[in-house]
Amino acid sequence: MNDTKLTQIEQARKGNATKALKQVAEEEGLPADQILELVALGKVVIPLNPNHGDIHPVGIGSQLRTKVNVNIGTSEDFPEIENELKKTEIALKYKTDTIMDLSTGGDINKIRRKILDKARIPLGTVPIYQVGIQAIEKRGAIVDMTAEDIFSVIEEQAQEGVDFMTVHAGLTSKAIDRLKKQGRIADIVSRGGAFHLAWILHNQKENPFYEKFDRLLDIAHKYDVTLSLGDGLRPGAIADASDRPQFEELLTLGELVKRSWEAGVQVMVEGPGHVPLDQIDMNMKIQKRVCQGAPFYVLGPIVTDIAPGYDHIVSAIGGAVAAWSGADFLCYVTPSEHLGLPTHDDVREGVIASRIAAHAADIVKGVSGAAEKDSAISKARRRLDWEAQKKLAIDPYKFEDIRNQRQTKSKACSMCGDFCALQMVEDFLNSSEKASDASTE
Repeated sequence: MNDTKLTQIEQARKGNATKALKQVAEEEGLPADQILELVALGKVVIPLNPNHGDIHPVGIGSQLRTKVNVNIGTSEDFPEIENELKKTEIALKYKTDTIMDLSTGGDINKIRRKILDKARIPLGTVPIYQVGIQAIEKRGAIVDMTAEDIFSVIEEQAQEGVDFMTVHAGLTSKAIDRLKKQGRIADIVSRGGAFHLAWILHNQKENPFYEKFDRLLDIAHKYDVTLSLGDGLRPGAIADASDRPQFEELLTLGELVKRSWEAGVQVMVEGPGHVPLDQIDMNMKIQKRVCQGAPFYVLGPIVTDIAPGYDHIVSAIGGAVAAWSGADFLCYVTPSEHLGLPTHDDVREGVIASRIAAHAADIVKGVSGAAEKDSAISKARRRLDWEAQKKLAIDPYKFEDIRNQRQTKSKACSMCGDFCALQMVEDFLNSSEKASDASTE
């Protein structure tokens, strides 16, 4: 096989450090050989479909900075393409690492292609959404989609340059039986999971993604698409967390990780949604064990169900704990979660909240350069160096807005003014040192 046709994981196994891998190593501040080994082992993925063109490569996984994903996409009620392109701009401005297009309304192909052109970072999709919508249009119902419909859409999206795809291959007939016996508060909250459950029960057949997983691997290998093994049975209420259906699906995903690696396909695993704080660490460690260290991608987790309108805060709490415990990739959650399609402001608040959570975890995980950023802004704060603080802030735009709205004649902020603790201590320490120097002369 020609080396140019090898996937990132196959190149790494042969000892070839690709251009993308070298860029990831430089950005992470780690030796290329270290990244090479992690990619070869499947513990780091670099989602980069060559058909997407010259994009900024991103490494996701062990020993790297925790990454953040932003979900955007049209809905049936709000199918406007320009609205989603504006969200793309906002997500890029506030430094998301990746974007996923989850469009289900309007011209789905057109919006995906426009986002692919605009987003020079890895783009992910959930192909079953398009398959389901097209099945409704052509045949009248999602349950009438065929395996050919599914793999045709996957091939089409891969040809266009989609870098990673969520596929709910672990939601099997056996897992559905577990779900029936479990008695959950919220049976399934995954849209893709619901599509698959309806299809399996209506047709009395196995999930095509699971049954024909080798066909999926062939397409993924051909375009070096990273598979993101979706959690169709993720808990949608904290009372449902860590139950038998969730872990039944996870066991299957662990098997599929191994099959992906054997086929030379990059793979990561998606994790639970609603999980109370005391179960997050256990969930992360079980996933890493079952899936042999494959990168773990979590939505939140949401740690309480009672805060609609503030779920970006709820998920940031869960995301920080999850990343500290081993999660590698956080999917942002916005204030609109559980309520409606996110607005432009929701996107901004969601990505910043997730980035804060990721960074907070990176400090205690010992990720290269994380703690140094905090030390740098703390030193600037002590000096009352506002320009330096703004440059170092995770959201310099909000920093500047608040400063402009709360002007003060003092060098300090308008909260304390002349009574600024930092300034007062600095003045008195300097006076004390000068007096001490004078007394020794």
